[in-house]
Amino acid sequence: MKQYQLYINGEFVDSSSGEVSDVINPATEDVISKVPKGTEEDVDQAIDAAHKAFLSWEKVPSTERASYLHKMADKLEERKEQFVEMLTEENGKTVKASEDEINTAIDYFRYMAGWALRYEGEILQSERSNENILVYKKPIGVVSGIVPWNFPMFILARKVAPAIVTGCTIVLKPSQYTPNTACEFAKIVDEIGLPKGVFNLVTGKGSEIGNRMAGHPRVGLVTMTGSYPAGSKVMEAAANSITKVNLELGGKAPAIVTKHANIDLAVDRIKTSRITNSGQACTNAERVYVHESVAEEFISKITEAMKNTTVGDPTSRDSDIGPLVNKDRIEEVSEMVNNAVEAGARILTGGKALEGKGFYFEPTVLVDVKQDMEIIQEEIFGPVLPIMTYSDFDEVIELANDTEYGLSSSIFSENLHEVMRAANELHYGETFVNRENFEAIHGYHAGRGQSGLGGADGKHGLHDYLETHVIYLEYDENYKG
Repeated sequence: MKQYQLYINGEFVDSSSGEVSDVINPATEDVISKVPKGTEEDVDQAIDAAHKAFLSWEKVPSTERASYLHKMADKLEERKEQFVEMLTEENGKTVKASEDEINTAIDYFRYMAGWALRYEGEILQSERSNENILVYKKPIGVVSGIVPWNFPMFILARKVAPAIVTGCTIVLKPSQYTPNTACEFAKIVDEIGLPKGVFNLVTGKGSEIGNRMAGHPRVGLVTMTGSYPAGSKVMEAAANSITKVNLELGGKAPAIVTKHANIDLAVDRIKTSRITNSGQACTNAERVYVHESVAEEFISKITEAMKNTTVGDPTSRDSDIGPLVNKDRIEEVSEMVNNAVEAGARILTGGKALEGKGFYFEPTVLVDVKQDMEIIQEEIFGPVLPIMTYSDFDEVIELANDTEYGLSSSIFSENLHEVMRAANELHYGETFVNRENFEAIHGYHAGRGQSGLGGADGKHGLHDYLETHVIYLEYDENYKG
């Protein structure tokens, strides 16, 4: 049985609570490790260590800071097989999905290291003849990073890499459901000799330590990926110190299938989007609007595709999807499907949890759903696909935008006019055209509304870890030496 510790100021330590919690394998329901139940006192110690380290770390040349990211990537690559196995064990995603995630994390560290000499300030023109105005971009300070359970290693990289390369220090809290990979990553940090306090790890429940991580007066940025309710609590806590927040929250991505779509392509890409990570991704296609003239063909083909999805042991390469992350997810997804059926929806395939060990749910297709149903308005976070039909393009744009969320969206069409209207009229941070929903590490992953504030990836994501310092430099223009 693995038993992990916190990592604070370059040391592995037990929590001040002396308590631990169990980590469960969602495929077998077995306990696979024990991790400390972190406390606010632990958070304070970690933030104090990060603050002390920041005072010297910000002065380290950016290329030297970037060298540690390359070392992290190299160590992850050396131990890729171990991390893939651990990720599948703690999260339940398939081996193939875990390989993709670890590879992306490795790429992310290397990509962000490449920004060491690329982010820059400005020189502005002055109204005075003897003055230069310099715009510096400086690290924001201590970062509190709160990582979710659905992509625990990719999002760890997404928060750690930009923090370190810009000269920030970080206190990271992984999800209580998937902390093992983060705890093993702390061992990599320790091995490569990253200066003490630059990276710190505190495990525990967000409800118990999240507010302290967000509200501590020495934190310059809190970056959190998770649900809207959790994000709103983080934002409220951060308000006490007027701390900058970066929030990537839920999504309710619409997928529009027009009468000009390549139906086979749409079926393949929407299925991929719906079953990614067993439907547990904020960017998953959450609802489909298909034109009435092609609805019969699309619905028949997507139903068959979902029915033929292999649900099973995530360690088997024959499985398309594994279990949901915990029992709560099974209960919530089941309740949403049952509520939809009671409100008039019809199940074409799936619709229930599988019997036996593990938190498995059948890939599900629902029709006869209405726009005001919970299944259309609220995030499902499971392999369930509700489908509606529409008659004209104005109608479908209105339906797609009818949500409090604004993260991802997609359209399937071979008609340029439809695609361009969607690009200009959909109110989302991302719109994917004729492809599955998943962002590029050099793009910008950001939402609107209840999907969050700020964003991640690329140069725009890097800038959230920087603050602006303007220098007004006046000199004697008559100086002769």
